[in-house]
Amino acid sequence: MPSPSISSPWLTATPCIDADHPAVLAFARAHAHGSTDRERAVALYLAVRDGLRYDPYRIDLSEKGMTASTALEQGYGWCVPKAVVLAAVTRAAGIPARLGFADVRNHMSTEKLRETMKTDVFVWHGYTELWIDGAWRKATPAFNLSLCEKFGLLPLEFDGIHDSLYHPFDRAGNQHMEYVNERGSFDDLPLEEIRATFAQVYPFWTPGGLDNGDFAADAERETGR
Repeated sequence: MPSPSISSPWLTATPCIDADHPAVLAFARAHAHGSTDRERAVALYLAVRDGLRYDPYRIDLSEKGMTASTALEQGYGWCVPKAVVLAAVTRAAGIPARLGFADVRNHMSTEKLRETMKTDVFVWHGYTELWIDGAWRKATPAFNLSLCEKFGLLPLEFDGIHDSLYHPFDRAGNQHMEYVNERGSFDDLPLEEIRATFAQVYPFWTPGGLDNGDFAADAERETGR
């Protein structure tokens, strides 16, 4: 595959991957350290992974709620907005990026979240694909380090060479993440498709219905860490 050109959709700002937003540009300038695309991509991955708190209790499927700049300004997001953030800040740093999605089972969760969703399958689990050294590399910035420690999970590292997808087992050897359906790669956020699937798979789920909860506190109480 030829290298993406400067006019590539993988470098272009979109309404949700708003790579030209001042907050996105500032984040990229602050964290894109390194002399190569690989080094800058790794630095941005870690900054997004640990700089934004993972919070699936506050899912806002409006266009504004799913933009990279909104997640940066809030300081938190669930897997899809965090993947969008990584795509936006890497595009802002001149690194081509797109979004990838899969349905997964045994996703990091709490009793409250499972009761709300009525299933252990998480649809449209998001990650980011970055064009580095002539190939697409998958990077998953969703779960911040402190949250992984609470759940006894291995934090996902990204070296800019190997794909960074969730481990099938946790630190204790128990089954953790299982990828059950690949949804493919997208140049922009397929928001309408995500909304339609959520309405079908989670018919009892109400957006904002968990806003009074604290995901990290619930995790700490349930795991004792």
